[in-house]
Amino acid sequence: MNQLIDNEYKNWIKEIKAKIRTTQLKAAVAINSSLIEFYWDLGKMIAEKQTAWGTQFLERLSKDLKEEFPDMEGFSVRNLKYCRQFYQFYDVEFGQQAVAQIPWGHNILIFTKSKSINEAHFYIQKTIENGWSRDILSLQIKSDLFSRQGKAITNFSKNLPAVNSDLAEQLLKDPYNFDFLTLTEPYKERELENALVENITKFLLELGTGFAYVGRQVPMVVGGQEYFIDLLFYHLKLRAFVVIELKATSFIPEYAGKLSFYLSAANDLLKHPTDNPTIGLMICKDKNDVVAEYALKDINQPMGISEYQLTKLFPSDFKSSLPTIEEIENELQKYPTHEF
Repeated sequence: MNQLIDNEYKNWIKEIKAKIRTTQLKAAVAINSSLIEFYWDLGKMIAEKQTAWGTQFLERLSKDLKEEFPDMEGFSVRNLKYCRQFYQFYDVEFGQQAVAQIPWGHNILIFTKSKSINEAHFYIQKTIENGWSRDILSLQIKSDLFSRQGKAITNFSKNLPAVNSDLAEQLLKDPYNFDFLTLTEPYKERELENALVENITKFLLELGTGFAYVGRQVPMVVGGQEYFIDLLFYHLKLRAFVVIELKATSFIPEYAGKLSFYLSAANDLLKHPTDNPTIGLMICKDKNDVVAEYALKDINQPMGISEYQLTKLFPSDFKSSLPTIEEIENELQKYPTHEF
């Protein structure tokens, strides 16, 4: 830096030091909102000086702040860059009240991974509502929850009261991400069901907050015949049973009729008078959206249709880097044997 810039920098850092003292920030900050607000202001100040000074001054700024406030954390060059990115990401749309309710580490995940302000606000709100740890938040961002939430094809608006319809709509996803399962093609629906129940904690996380697991292959006797619900849940906010039917095949219209039958039976045999109407969810390997919409059009039971995805461990054309037995034998034949 030249002398003029050096003097300007010294005056500028005095302003930052004064701001730190007046806000009484410490390394173990008790009030998260004060820390978040300070990081926003610091990011703004850094961004404003970056045009004139470049980025080299961040090393000096980091050193000076650490010397002045040795008991405080958050003044590494890396975190100063995060502060700048924090300010630049939200710019004029900084929602302090919401952002300040989650820890700085959560905020970093959100503004570095989100592609838009709307997506960031979505993850902020979900973190507040569900009390997500940073690991859970990271998992939800990685699974692209923002793009999947509320995307299932449903008939809720026609068959549920408005207040319940909106909530139920947002509870369902499309597709559901079952990448925690290790199934090998071909597999049957019962194998898929078994795998989900064996990983019930992860399955509940994927379903979302409020789902309580009731049972699998839940029996219902109708007309002297016994029928079985694949998976039965109860949703605490909706105050309703949720019947989930799994299909390891593509969706066909007949599936909607069968699920409607199960919902009618569940309302008569399982539902308590104080419960809301039972909701159905059909999760298939894949679906044609137009066919799914037509299948639900004239059904008077509230239900949704979604797909699921399994992460493929290897691409279809993958050739293992390990040699086969035949390759090993062929290679050994190239060399003469030796007696020892």
